[in-house]
Amino acid sequence: MHFAPDTEASLAFTVDLANTVAGATKSGLDELVTPADLTTLFETHQFSGRLDRDDAELAEVRDTRDLLRRIWTLNRDDAAVAVNALLQSARALPRLMRHDGMDWHLHATDPQAPLAERIRVEVALALVDVIRTDENGRLRACAADDCAGILVDLSRNGSKRFCSIRCGNRMNMIAFRQRAAELSPYGAGTPAAASE
Repeated sequence: MHFAPDTEASLAFTVDLANTVAGATKSGLDELVTPADLTTLFETHQFSGRLDRDDAELAEVRDTRDLLRRIWTLNRDDAAVAVNALLQSARALPRLMRHDGMDWHLHATDPQAPLAERIRVEVALALVDVIRTDENGRLRACAADDCAGILVDLSRNGSKRFCSIRCGNRMNMIAFRQRAAELSPYGAGTPAAASE
């Protein structure tokens, strides 16, 4: 499945933003706690426009992160209602723009609008494409039992289940150990038995 490049970029940004929460990060800790963390995310994704680099902006973006995490796995109709609310609250006015070496793509807020508002609108525009193509099933929560991560599945067959290779490897190892324990005459004590 392929969306327009700016849609895919917004969806990837949303995943990276949403997966800064405790329980979705490699460290297990919240990784969006300082304005510097936000600046790094902003620059990594080449987000354009105003960046205040202060605690108020950080708090607004963290609230936006929580909102986007809730919207991510809504059914299609509920997601459409949420997207409409995001666009309406910002009085979004979509327009095509070129900047920073990027070809024509959509923006719907002023570059000087607060960062959290620009994030909500950019993600809402991406979700418009997802909803219109009836591909909400490609927006998922990570299938790892102990992970709070989300993912966007852009694979051809739509079979991606984990937010990261780390989660996939961990769950595969758990499944392997369970199968090995079931097949072993020693039961769940397989590792100890194997050392005999």
